[in-house]
Amino acid sequence: MTSPHRGVPGRDDRSFEYVHRGLDREVTAIGGHYRFDREAQIAFRGQQVLYLCGYALYDTSCCGLGGCGYALVQGVVERWQYRRDPEGFPITRLAVIDDPDCQRELNGLIQDQEAVSQVVFRA
Repeated sequence: MTSPHRGVPGRDDRSFEYVHRGLDREVTAIGGHYRFDREAQIAFRGQQVLYLCGYALYDTSCCGLGGCGYALVQGVVERWQYRRDPEGFPITRLAVIDDPDCQRELNGLIQDQEAVSQVVFRA
């Protein structure tokens, strides 16, 4: 089904508000930590797509060490930073990209532009 996002297929009921919280916050997990260090946008089919770049480091695991860089695609920008939450962080209205063909195409575009080993899409 094609949404009102000018050719970016998705379900119309998949819009949501994204809060632009501070980046560079380390989140500790059982085997290591992860961090988003950059927010970026990429032009796609006449629209802007918001994604976060980050890395994961597994350095406290019993199985060894490792890490990876990744991008987390938030969605198609519908309304950019149009209001603030109670703590003063800007809020953007986004739409989920759930079409497999769009995801494949965006995956290639982002990997060509960023030093990441994987691109993950918000569900």
